[in-house]
Order: sequence, then structure tokens, then C-alpha cells
Amino acid sequence: MVTASHVVKRIVDARPALQDAMIEDIVNYASLAGKLEPMVSAEMGQEVKRSAIVMALRRYSETLNRKTQSTDAFKISKEIVMRTDICDVSILKTPSAFDKIKDVYDLVNYEKGETLNVIHGNQEITIVIPQKHIDSLMTILKGEKVLNTERDLVSISINLSKEFLYTPGILSLATRKLAWENINIFENISTMTELIFIISEKDAVRAYNAFQEMVNE
Repeated sequence: MVTASHVVKRIVDARPALQDAMIEDIVNYASLAGKLEPMVSAEMGQEVKRSAIVMALRRYSETLNRKTQSTDAFKISKEIVMRTDICDVSILKTPSAFDKIKDVYDLVNYEKGETLNVIHGNQEITIVIPQKHIDSLMTILKGEKVLNTERDLVSISINLSKEFLYTPGILSLATRKLAWENINIFENISTMTELIFIISEKDAVRAYNAFQEMVNE
């Protein structure tokens, strides 16, 4: 049997910004209930009292907060690492591209702290590399179809404890912080204990501050 609570949950889940506002506890539930009342009543096929919607919203807010609090099971390092002058190149995935990718690894000086990320999709390969190597990269990839190139990016990474692998909602927590700052994510890369975001250089300071706030909470 579909209840008002089920309908309210479905409406909230379909609107991530609304869900985030409830988690941040910045919602006036009476006002929100007034906005949702016509939708809930239409879906239920009968008039639903505003007080019932307020109650459903409050109960779901408690559920959302419990899910958020479950992330306390892991530890976030206070150290946030940012690397500037990054570029992101996407190419069509082909057999010849696999052979050329081997030479890309030799471009990067790992001893100087340079990093390289090669991400394989079903149809594409994305290479995240220091921007100073882009000319050499393009020489290696000559003959391959370049789908997109993004310059003037930064990588920002957060170190986590191993529990990150088994704790639902961690990625959502981080992406929500960036979404609230209206920051676009070009790439998201994760390892067992590290979460990395590739973003525009113009958003670097706001992203750093957002993540600093997250690790201090």
C-alpha cells in the first residue's frame, strides 16, 4: 500500500538539492509541505493533510541524517593535497591506443611528485597528466582520435581510512560539498584510501575550502 510517506520520499529523492537541504537542516518543513501538498495529493488520488506531509518530511529527514552520520565509521585525513597545471585528454579506445599508452607512463617524473591517471571506459580512454607534458602526449597519441581536451585543471585529493571501501555515502558526501559550491567535476578517481577530483583551476580555492570544512566536521 502506497502511503503519503512513500510519496514524499520519492519526491525528495528525485530532487537532490532538496535532499541536501534537509540534511543540512535548512528547510522550513511547514512551507515545504505546502509546496508538496498538491503533488502528494495528486499522486495519492485524494487530499492529504499538510500536517501529514510535515510529519513524513521530518521522519525522512531523520533517516537521511542517520545515513550521513554512518560516515563517521571512517577517518578522513586532515591533509588535503592539491596539484595544479593538470590537463585531461580523452581519446577513442582502440587497440593501437593501448600500445601507445605504455609510452605515456615514461613522461611523468614520479620522484618530483608528478602523477598520472589513465582511466579506461568502454569506448574511451581518459588521461590525466601534468599540463607541461601535453605536447609530448599528443606526439605519442598521433593518429588516435582525440575526443576532448581540458586544460587549466587541478586535482584535489583526500586521504581516507580503509573503511572508505565499506561505508556507503562517502562519495555522495564529497560531491555534495562541491555541488553546493556550484563546482563542476571533470573526473572522479578513487583508490582504496584516496578520493581524487579533477576540477577547473578557477574553482580550486572554493573546492579546497569546502573539503576543509568537511574534514573538520
